[in-house]
Amino acid sequence: MDDTRAVYEALITAHDSGEAAALATIISVQGSVPRHVGSKMLVRADGSFVGTIGGGKMEDLAIREALGVITSGDARTVSYALNDIQAGDPGVCGGTVEVFIEPLHPAPTLLVIGGGHVGKALAELGKWSGWRVILSDDRPEFCNPEYVPGLDGYAVSKPADLLQQVTITAHMYIAAVTRGLPVDLDLIPALIATPAPYIGVIGSRRRWTLTMKELREQRGMTDAQLARVHAPIGLELNAETPKEIAVSIFAELIMMRRGGTGESMKMEPSGST
Repeated sequence: MDDTRAVYEALITAHDSGEAAALATIISVQGSVPRHVGSKMLVRADGSFVGTIGGGKMEDLAIREALGVITSGDARTVSYALNDIQAGDPGVCGGTVEVFIEPLHPAPTLLVIGGGHVGKALAELGKWSGWRVILSDDRPEFCNPEYVPGLDGYAVSKPADLLQQVTITAHMYIAAVTRGLPVDLDLIPALIATPAPYIGVIGSRRRWTLTMKELREQRGMTDAQLARVHAPIGLELNAETPKEIAVSIFAELIMMRRGGTGESMKMEPSGST
């Protein structure tokens, strides 16, 4: 397999699996250099890579830059001179190389914990919206491709053991639509310890008040830790049905991901006060 095809296949695999990566592409060269314009290298978050932009010290430096791009999410252009080792340049080919390094943001992943009526509706809505969706439940009959077809993963697990099956990343949004307080007491501390940008827990205000009290007293959790949890989950839509509740939850997910406010965008008629 040639380098270009290997890079593109690795890129597609990373996208489909929700893995963060960066793509380094040579965009200009001058003089004698090992690779031509358009040569590409895909760098993963663990430092492994596919393809090459020339090897040697230059490539090592580009990999370091790519890891920084993965972390920051900001593209950058870097230049390397290949002519003076004494001056710290990465080679002696005699030319210069300019490399554009861009982040490859994976599709966001929605982890739905609880496969009941709301969980099923939320998983279907998330998948319809183009997200990767993983469904988890401790009941096999509520967590399988026949029950909710076409998802990206099914984790049959007790909530307390879920993190042994699912690796939670900074691109994974979590909606815990669980069955009650005993489950939440084991689950929430584990979720808070992850880099997930959103952790939502279903239930009434009273349920969340009792849950926070128990988590403080039994698990020693702080207000700062509990503040990471969105509970009750979702935006206030006065939703009633499972599908309506799923819409309110997913609306909050989009708001958090895109930096929205959740306010109505209605404009008042011109001239009104």
